[in-house]
Amino acid sequence: MTTFAVTYVYDDRAADRDTHRPAHRAFLSGLLAAGVLRASGPVSDGDMQGALLVLDAPSAEAAGTILDSDPFATEGLVAARAVAEWTIVSGSVG
Repeated sequence: MTTFAVTYVYDDRAADRDTHRPAHRAFLSGLLAAGVLRASGPVSDGDMQGALLVLDAPSAEAAGTILDSDPFATEGLVAARAVAEWTIVSGSVG
């Protein structure tokens, strides 16, 4: 498996994210329990709201496919997503 760092940039519908956050977190908990997700959490930079997710998958395409089922994605709350292979040189995640 390869490790991927995935960034989400959310759209401006914060109230909708609040509504779907329990399902989003349940989805991520399932990935964590399955050993796919290593870590995740919100990020922000000024007005930009998003998330960083670190997961293991066979390819960048597979990582994207896995995250296509995230309720935030299915509800259209993710305005942009980037998937990048990440080689951990120092330290560990999860």
